[in-house]
Amino acid sequence: MERDQTPQFGGIPVHRRLLAARPGLASAVVARLVEQLPVYGTLPSEQLRGDIARQVANGIRSCAEVLRTGELPGETEQAEIRESAARRADEGVPLESVVGAYHLGAEECAAQVLASAEPGDLRDVLLAQSRLLAYLRLVSCAVAAGYVQERQAALGDRQVALQSLMSRLLEGGSPYAEAARAGIHLPPCYLVLSIGLGPHPDELLPDVNTGVAVRRKLRRLRNELQRQTTGVPLSALSGDGGLILIPHETPAAEWGAVDRERLSRLIEELGRMCGAELIAGAAAAAPEDVSQAVRLAGEVREIAETSGRGPGLHLLDDVLLEYQLSLPSPARAGLAALLDPLDARPELSDTLRTFVACGLDRRRAAARLQVHPNTVDYRLRKAMELTGLDTVRGADLLVLQAAFAARDALRQPPRSPGDGRTASREATGPGPGRQEGARTTAS
Repeated sequence: MERDQTPQFGGIPVHRRLLAARPGLASAVVARLVEQLPVYGTLPSEQLRGDIARQVANGIRSCAEVLRTGELPGETEQAEIRESAARRADEGVPLESVVGAYHLGAEECAAQVLASAEPGDLRDVLLAQSRLLAYLRLVSCAVAAGYVQERQAALGDRQVALQSLMSRLLEGGSPYAEAARAGIHLPPCYLVLSIGLGPHPDELLPDVNTGVAVRRKLRRLRNELQRQTTGVPLSALSGDGGLILIPHETPAAEWGAVDRERLSRLIEELGRMCGAELIAGAAAAAPEDVSQAVRLAGEVREIAETSGRGPGLHLLDDVLLEYQLSLPSPARAGLAALLDPLDARPELSDTLRTFVACGLDRRRAAARLQVHPNTVDYRLRKAMELTGLDTVRGADLLVLQAAFAARDALRQPPRSPGDGRTASREATGPGPGRQEGARTTAS
């Protein structure tokens, strides 16, 4: 009876041959995917060794079970296949490549076991072939279902409602009608983050598909944001940053040091999980005041970036001097002009700025500039000779900080209604439609 139910080649059950070859076979399947499906060759190596390799190993095990029993995978296993296909859809892998991957895997499995078939095994060959085709048909349907469902979800009704809510929050006015349509209870306060994202190391590798690496980076950020927060955070993100609105139960007027510390840890964790440097300007506001908070957070981030501050959280309190000096005033141009003697020696200006940003620590400045500390000393002396300003004098140090802030402000792009900003401090942080590839989501 066992002979009728389980195909055997040379007296050995086919599924046992397949399971025995699984470790080496899984590696061979992954190698063939990279070779024959170009998009898999551009995936990050971490993903190939991790998620893709696991799916291949699971597929071989599942195929062996079908050969043994003739029973196709149940709903739990089909759900896992659909989820895997959904991840590939989110990463932008074409559907034909995802389906083709399973077909290539099935071909490798068939080649592995059929090589041991003997002339007297014809009935078992036909039985194994029938079971493999039935398995492949089921898997192909599950892959297509998971992939299409993910693509539809990206444009689903809830997504449209969330985008409408975020647009209303950014425009100002009452957002309660849009929140009701999205099924969201508005919090007392939103923590508004204008973030800048550096590249993930995978984005810099020449043979890696940059689009896939960016999507993986953003998915990790969104997943960690959802895990670390309560409620429904909203985001409009692209590869180099964007905007995040985090619901918060503490009213904006009561937001204090403890809240800042928690948010700072969250920013650090988001950067760690997405594998990229993350700098954020932040402001707290009631839902009706989010639009003003977006402008402020965007300006704080811009100032933090141009003044050489590192990754992490930055609030208005951290950049008060630079913020004030970036406002138009009769003194601003004169302050900026104090640094004009350094225009012909940009390395002197960079060193002076870095030295001030590092708290007058020459070793830290040298490490950041990747030069010897003696080089820092030499450049600082030259800068002092040219400008007449010495960092060891307290009054001169304040003037230098003000001069850099004024120069950074004057070098900002002209603000106009066309880019959502005005000359009277109405700079908006990144929002929907402002960055190619940005997508509004409930993170």
